Amino acid sequence: MLLPGALYFIIFRYIPMYGLLIAFKDYQPFLGFVESKWVGLHHFERFFTDPVFTKLFVNTIVLAAYNILFFFPLPIILALMLHEVRLMIYKSFVQTLIYIPHFVSWVVVVGIVYIFFATDEGIVNELIRKLGGQEVNFLLSEQWFRTMITAEVIWKESGWGTIIFLAALAGVDQQLYEAARIDGANRWRLIWNITLPSIRSTIVILLILRLGNFLDTGFEQIFLMLNAMNREVGEVFDTYVYSVGIQDGQFSYSTAVGLFKSIVGLILVVGANFLAKKLGEEGVY
Repeated sequence: MLLPGALYFIIFRYIPMYGLLIAFKDYQPFLGFVESKWVGLHHFERFFTDPVFTKLFVNTIVLAAYNILFFFPLPIILALMLHEVRLMIYKSFVQTLIYIPHFVSWVVVVGIVYIFFATDEGIVNELIRKLGGQEVNFLLSEQWFRTMITAEVIWKESGWGTIIFLAALAGVDQQLYEAARIDGANRWRLIWNITLPSIRSTIVILLILRLGNFLDTGFEQIFLMLNAMNREVGEVFDTYVYSVGIQDGQFSYSTAVGLFKSIVGLILVVGANFLAKKLGEEGVY
């Protein structure tokens, strides 16, 4: 039973790590990994001294912080709300409704956003004009880019994120609620003193795992939303790796950028796990 999972990680996760070698070489496809010239940390030095590094770092950090602050709590809140619903038919209907966006591709999501927020015939701008306001160029605006990216993630993934929290809530001892009700606790007290402490370890573990992907802001979504007008605030590590690696053919340099991002994610996971254990939680390992 262990073999299929082990083979998956070995073939698709561990063996490809050999390719990280080209981050320290001047990789030439016709020479291969071994024969290409060794250049050490040259690509990292080039990246850190390039003015684009500051822009990429700030853009990625801000978008990642938006996701942590505004997206991460929403599945917890939704799960708590669904947990309080007593009518099972209504609960199942709402769950189905909020799960559906997860299965919609980012291409379709961005297409819907363009239909709603386009300047010429977008529904939102049409409504603004009818109300006597001035149209807003949402799709080309630097000020609206991060807000729209975060809102798209919230709409698409919040419902799907409730699954784990609902499973954790199902394991809460019902006798605790009964004892609290006897003591006169209302619903808010039940949530604050029983429900949230019971799922705290789940929240901490998912937050640690989330920090591991802190710099993974989502290539496909951002790439589809990028244009010449919002690139200054929208260009992140993932899109930059694609542009310099795939479009410009700088394989070694783009691998070094990707490796830097992975190292930062590893440091965040180890640090968050260490802090969680210091605070008395189980952690990931």
